[in-house]
Amino acid sequence: MRKYIFLAFIAAIAAVPPLAQTKGSNGGPVVKSQGHPIEFVRKGLDIVFYVGDDDGSPLSTKDMRGRATIQDGGKTVTVPLAPASPNMMAGKLQVELTPKAIVVFSASLHGHSLTARYTTE
Repeated sequence: MRKYIFLAFIAAIAAVPPLAQTKGSNGGPVVKSQGHPIEFVRKGLDIVFYVGDDDGSPLSTKDMRGRATIQDGGKTVTVPLAPASPNMMAGKLQVELTPKAIVVFSASLHGHSLTARYTTE
C-alpha cells in the first residue's frame, strides 16, 4: 500500500509544471535572495548582476563583495565580481557560457549574505 501511495505522490509532483522564472527590466532572469531581487544578465563575456533592495528599489553595491561560481561543461570556475554604479556587480568570463551552465551569485554587504542560482538558456 505504501508503495502505491509513494508512486502516486511522485506522479503528482511530476505533473506539476515548473514555475516560470521572472524576467527583470534588463531582460535577465530574477531570483530573490532574502527578499532582494537579483537579476542576471550576460552580454558576450560580460556578466552583470543587478541587485535590488527588499522593497524593489536599486541597492547600492558600493561596499559589496562578491563572486560568481560557474559550472559549465564539467568544469567549475570562479569569477570575481566588482561593484559598478548604481546597483550592479560585474565580472568578465574567460569563455562563452553554454546552454544549461549553472551560475551561482554569492555576495556580502555589511555582514548580510546573498546567494542566487541561475541556469543559462
